[in-house]
Amino acid sequence: MERRLAAILAADLVGYSRLMGMDEAGTLQRFSDLRQTVLDPLIATHGGRTVKLMGDGLLVEFPSAVNALSCAVEWLDAVSGHQKDVPEDRLFKFRIGLNLGDIIVEDGDIYGDGVNLAARIETEADADSICVSEAIYQQAKGKLPVAFEDLGQRTLKNIAEPVRLYRVLGNAASPKPANLTLPEKPSIAVLPFDNMSADPEQEYFADGVTEDIITELSRFPSLFVTARNSTFSYKSKSVDLKQVGRDLGVHYILEGSIRRAANRVRITAQLIDSTNGTHVWAERYDRELEDIFSLQEEITQNVAGAIAPQIEMAELTRVHSGKAARFSGYDVALKAQALFYDAVRSGDADLYQQAIATAQDALTQDPRCTHALWILGWAYGEAYLYRWGPDPDRGLELGWAAMERFFEIDSNDPRAHMSRGLIQHFRGDYDSALDDFRRAFELNPNYAMNLFTMAWCESLIGFTKEAREHAALGLRLSPRDNEVWLGVAYLALAQAGFADGDFEETRKWAALAIQKHPRAPIRRALMIACCIHDGDAEAARRHVEFLNSFAPAFIPSVLQGDVVLFKLQEHNALLAEGLSKAVQ
Repeated sequence: MERRLAAILAADLVGYSRLMGMDEAGTLQRFSDLRQTVLDPLIATHGGRTVKLMGDGLLVEFPSAVNALSCAVEWLDAVSGHQKDVPEDRLFKFRIGLNLGDIIVEDGDIYGDGVNLAARIETEADADSICVSEAIYQQAKGKLPVAFEDLGQRTLKNIAEPVRLYRVLGNAASPKPANLTLPEKPSIAVLPFDNMSADPEQEYFADGVTEDIITELSRFPSLFVTARNSTFSYKSKSVDLKQVGRDLGVHYILEGSIRRAANRVRITAQLIDSTNGTHVWAERYDRELEDIFSLQEEITQNVAGAIAPQIEMAELTRVHSGKAARFSGYDVALKAQALFYDAVRSGDADLYQQAIATAQDALTQDPRCTHALWILGWAYGEAYLYRWGPDPDRGLELGWAAMERFFEIDSNDPRAHMSRGLIQHFRGDYDSALDDFRRAFELNPNYAMNLFTMAWCESLIGFTKEAREHAALGLRLSPRDNEVWLGVAYLALAQAGFADGDFEETRKWAALAIQKHPRAPIRRALMIACCIHDGDAEAARRHVEFLNSFAPAFIPSVLQGDVVLFKLQEHNALLAEGLSKAVQ
């Protein structure tokens, strides 16, 4: 008798009897094709072994919990993608259970409590979802881009002791825009320009120029422009532009490359009609680096003119007087921006300090560099929120000072209004904050980051309906956002649910928000309070431990009134009650 530890996946095809009753031969053939073309190769890729078929399901053995969970997540995505043309009533939908345990191997089959438990866990999953045991959760957490919702202790049939289960969130379980339709107005996505320079360190420059082109195109209400974070999900990937157009729901794709050497830069750009793959426009630019802003404006003019002749060209000739007069300061600001994005993703206080220092260097070279001022405003606000440093409240003063300088240079830049709105919200001036977010929206209705932060603000003020609407619009503009900004949308939805007293909804969105930014205090605090109000003290304790590991002053600051999240006192009281009980 052979015994070994293994990760077991039990999968069940939901509604198998109904499908067989509708078309027995066709269902059997489709299931066979799915196994051969999709499931068997996927299982093999993750080192798994199909132990046996069980009519409407499969039993699979894996060498590790991570392999098993990775396969399960990809399983749901792959099955969904394989059935794009299948009618809704004939779709194959699986529920999957995972367990890590001791098994007995005999004649190629497997037995034991580890197998039995996996089969019972599968019955607790919903259609197109995954449930896992605590053993799987402990081994896989933090190693895959998924989040987990603690379902608590469950009593399972023929299992002696209650078992703690977790629902897998993220990837296949995350909200996805389905069947995106083309907007009525001209729509475009700008893919990250390739860095063709010999120096890989110039990636930040190529990314910064790409982002500036997106920003300039986004200013025009007559255009629908996909947000930066969705388009950057395609960075360094070989893509089918027609498929990108379908994924993002846009008519046009702009792609290009940048080669920088010494004092010169060469940029090539081409505009593609994603519906048929044809070239609409292409151009190559050779310029001195000092001409970088006029070059960006020229590209923007040509692109906008090619896809939207109705745009008032007078607006396109707007001079970038508010930007850096010399290229050197702007160049340093792009480095600060790259550091800032890394800091946001990681929640690393040292990276924030590096971003602040680099932005200040940029301002030393060019005091009118709005890129640097924008980064300072955000970074100082984050320092206040995280309670970093000996005097975190000073972050609001420094952030406010940066925004005042920004407004002196360019009061019509939506980033200035968005950033000032954040700082005003932190200062407790909710109405002024919302005015700034709304002004940023007027200036640039395609600015997904502002839509996310506006929804965040509205949810804390109590405008939960508006918060959900603006979060949804931001998600449509940025349907493939893989970065931390998407977590702000999820946070806004979590806060709206909390303000409405819907703790189940809050936990769902908070879990997704935490997945995007694990080291963010507000979403952890919401999760803790919801767990307490739901009677799940054990889950609350684990979240408290994690929050204290990176922001130990946050909960005391909320309980003492130093950090106030919601405008309405009853919402703050509900949060404080949950946090207070969690730390008792």
